[in-house]
Amino acid sequence: MIKHYRRHFLQLSAVSFLTFFVTLAQAQERPKVNIKTSVGDIVLELYPEKAPKTVENFLRYVKKGHYNKTIFHRVIDNFMIQGGGMDAAMREKPTDKPVVSEAKTAFEHELKNDIGTVAMARTNDPNSARAQFYINVNNNDFLNYQPIAEGDPVQVMKNGEPITLPRSRALIFAAGYTPFGKVIEGWDVVEKIKSTPTSEVSIHQNVPVKMITIISIKQIK
Repeated sequence: MIKHYRRHFLQLSAVSFLTFFVTLAQAQERPKVNIKTSVGDIVLELYPEKAPKTVENFLRYVKKGHYNKTIFHRVIDNFMIQGGGMDAAMREKPTDKPVVSEAKTAFEHELKNDIGTVAMARTNDPNSARAQFYINVNNNDFLNYQPIAEGDPVQVMKNGEPITLPRSRALIFAAGYTPFGKVIEGWDVVEKIKSTPTSEVSIHQNVPVKMITIISIKQIK
């Protein structure tokens, strides 16, 4: 009996060590990018094993220089900072076709819209994310994919509050926003950006009074 438990323990240990080394290998291979801004640098680690199409989409924009000389055009303290789509004149830059939402996949891999994560911005269409991204400066659970029960109507969370909706409408709120990476360096820069005063510019709200430029985004690993 002792030998049986010992063998079982050794088998579990082997599995644990294998899991550890696989996780370590993934961490070492994860791409990293440096966001050089007018107020300092932010380094992101990306998670292709959790949101592969989203990471591929983001890196494609990085490699072709799309983000260079864009701005953080929407800043809401205790919520998020958004950028990567507008130039200094608040004109939206041309983009490629949208990427399919991977909010569910990320959620199932325990990657959520927690403080410090970076995610894709989109319209009301869950599959409309293109180039714009945001960095969560709070734990924004209501932006995550939501598993919903069978039936019609169903209950979902909308802006942090439970609401009952027809299933067709509920699916829009349940779809969530896709996180695909995390800030690993330069949180002090994120703090500077999130605290900057904002105002309205034409139809746009929460625009920094003093422009915060994304000078470049480059892959460093």
